[in-house]
Amino acid sequence: MAAVRGLVEVVLLVNDMERSLAFYRDALGLELFSPPELPGKFLRVGERDGVPAQIVLVPRRGDDAAPAEKAQRNLHHLGLEVAPEAFESERARLAALGYELRPGTHPFLDVEAFYLDDPDGNEVEIVTRPA
Repeated sequence: MAAVRGLVEVVLLVNDMERSLAFYRDALGLELFSPPELPGKFLRVGERDGVPAQIVLVPRRGDDAAPAEKAQRNLHHLGLEVAPEAFESERARLAALGYELRPGTHPFLDVEAFYLDDPDGNEVEIVTRPA
């Protein structure tokens, strides 16, 4: 049996740190927990024992600051789970903030999902198991 027991982090290169923080911290509600002097920003994803699951935002270097076209992205999407009872309210809240939401289905899991893009064009999936 493998010793890996969970996903610890996803690191994203971002063009505008403040816009990305506004999306991940303010719109999605992730907790910023890294020291303020670090150039990269670590955001906690949910609660769990052990090493926290996190999304890390790293400033893109000046020579690769152009936004990636969707066809040229290195990341297909990242998925974030919400509780079944929070799914519809989260969809409504993000839509009210002006994000374009797209429906989605999983090829084999019994889940509900919708998608939106972060400020750098990375696709974010919000998913839950139906109640």
